[in-house]
Amino acid sequence: MNKNLYTIIMAGGFGSRFWPMSTKKFPKQFQDILGDGASVIQTTYNRVTKLVPSENILVSTNNSYKDLVLEQLPKLSENDLILEPCKRSTAPSILYAALKIYQKNPDAIMLIAPSDHWIKNEGKFINSVSKAFDYCKSNDVLMTLGIRPITPTTEYGYIKYKNESNEIKQVLEFVEKPNIEKAEEYLEQGDYLWNAGIFIWSAKSIIKAFKKELPEMTKLFEEGNTVYNTENEKSFIENNYHHAENLSIDFGVLENANNICVLPVDFEWNDLGTWNSLYSKIPKDDQNNAIIGGETLLNNAKNNIIRTQTHKKVVIQGLSDYIVVEKDNVLFICPKNEEKDINKITKKVTDKFGDNLV
Repeated sequence: MNKNLYTIIMAGGFGSRFWPMSTKKFPKQFQDILGDGASVIQTTYNRVTKLVPSENILVSTNNSYKDLVLEQLPKLSENDLILEPCKRSTAPSILYAALKIYQKNPDAIMLIAPSDHWIKNEGKFINSVSKAFDYCKSNDVLMTLGIRPITPTTEYGYIKYKNESNEIKQVLEFVEKPNIEKAEEYLEQGDYLWNAGIFIWSAKSIIKAFKKELPEMTKLFEEGNTVYNTENEKSFIENNYHHAENLSIDFGVLENANNICVLPVDFEWNDLGTWNSLYSKIPKDDQNNAIIGGETLLNNAKNNIIRTQTHKKVVIQGLSDYIVVEKDNVLFICPKNEEKDINKITKKVTDKFGDNLV
């Protein structure tokens, strides 16, 4: 494999919309969400090992998840972790990773891969990322993979691109999550893609972009250039990371940069952001119930997603379009169309039962 290729697996989020499976102490990226015997971060790691050398895979996560990462990905060492001592968005962690990698290899090309994505056709994914790697070797661009939308949805941000004959397109605009009317319009126009948050660029290009768009943040992290990949790196980050502005890579860099391009892709993809998104991607019974873990007896029950302990005996009568989730000592039952209220629900859970359940 090409020793210049690297991957940063982004694994610092809380996954609050997947409560009660996902909690701050044990978020969704470390969970076997699909019930197939592997956590989603393990699946992501195994996927990217087919693209880059295993020694060039780093994981960006919160310091409190260090032990979880090392337990689930035993081939990694602490030196392979981008540990955030405090919660910030994606821009600071990506800049930190880019500078750390650049110190090792100025010719590095980086894939930024979220830890919690479901991808059905890994062959198409690998082929698409390989094309992006090749393009970024010889072009000063910041590239993203854009998923061709198959339905109007308000769950994702969108990318508007210049409709031209080239396979790799110029990005004209990043669009926030739209209302349903706008989503339908985007689908009909045909020049919009779902923003998957999968990025490819050279370390040199992304550092250059940070210097232009976020000079203060770049100055802060470049003060560590002499200590990255040494025993003094940890103390530098612990002393300085909290000074970084809380910005996403999209808002802080990409929305203002003038060298953004996108490779439209059509592999089946889902960001596993909600119970409804999970429901859409797993097999159903003859009444369109999606069942993970339990052994069920369902009567006059349809269109539900049911996630319980393995071999749990579950009997449901007369329930339709519900989320039913059991996790340890919590049972959560919610209409699917009220899933948007989960964050409000967890606040009430905290108020009544304390914060050890969320």
